[in-house]
Amino acid sequence: MRMTVRKAVIPAAGLGTRFLPATKALPKEMLPIVDKPVIQYVVEEAVASGIRQIVVITGQSKRAIEDHFDAQFELESRLEAAGRMDDLQMVRKITELAEFAYVRQGQPKGNGHAVLCAQVAVGSEPFAMVWGDDIVDAATPCLRQMIAAYEQFGGAIGAVMRVADADVSRYGIIDAEPMGGRMHRLRRIVEKPSAHDAPSNLATVHAWILPPSIFPILESTPPGKDDEIWLVDAIMRLLEDEPVYAMEFDGRRYDAGNKLEFLQATIDFALRRDDLGPGLRRYLESILASEPVR
Repeated sequence: MRMTVRKAVIPAAGLGTRFLPATKALPKEMLPIVDKPVIQYVVEEAVASGIRQIVVITGQSKRAIEDHFDAQFELESRLEAAGRMDDLQMVRKITELAEFAYVRQGQPKGNGHAVLCAQVAVGSEPFAMVWGDDIVDAATPCLRQMIAAYEQFGGAIGAVMRVADADVSRYGIIDAEPMGGRMHRLRRIVEKPSAHDAPSNLATVHAWILPPSIFPILESTPPGKDDEIWLVDAIMRLLEDEPVYAMEFDGRRYDAGNKLEFLQATIDFALRRDDLGPGLRRYLESILASEPVR
């Protein structure tokens, strides 16, 4: 019987340079989609997928992440005194989402090194790894879909989505054997290939389910590009010894570290809200009516 996936690791130590100057002092994971920081969407997906233990890999100037998921007595007291009970309940609910542990990545040594920092907190069990600035909006949470696939097939499982030929050079693209349905068995991952050299148009995004055997591999993985340790290099070594799968998930993925997709996510999420949707829709319609889309 396979072990249950109980823990999620969220690497959140990056500098967020794509969003400068906003991220000079504010963690990119704390940028709000409407009124909720990106990382909260990530945590809520994990919780909705049955995960209750969250390990966040942080770095310098990332204290705001810890503060966000911690209790804040003064704020709660003021909300209670003002009779703002709905806001008080919302704030308290954030601290009760899951059990949180924070591990500091002392130096920016790559995303593989960030995952390795979680070894002691994760222990010898499989775990989910979700990028801290990546959101998937889906009827069934993406991680829940992946955990269901893990329970059926075992091994490591990466989330993949189909991208346009013009975009393959932005992603790690898989070379894989189709298994029927949404599942593929990985042969290799090609990092940012040209459209001509890409083995497919399936890009690795958002999350992995990883076995604990990834940790000793990461420990012995030499630095690669930019003298950093890359998770993809460790996964390539992992598949030499055990099966690695890719799953095409159902849902819309937003790279919240990309300015355009960040704006798209903000608009899409706001349009669904009863308090914001009607007014925002009227505003967008007025813009389109007065100025043609270029």
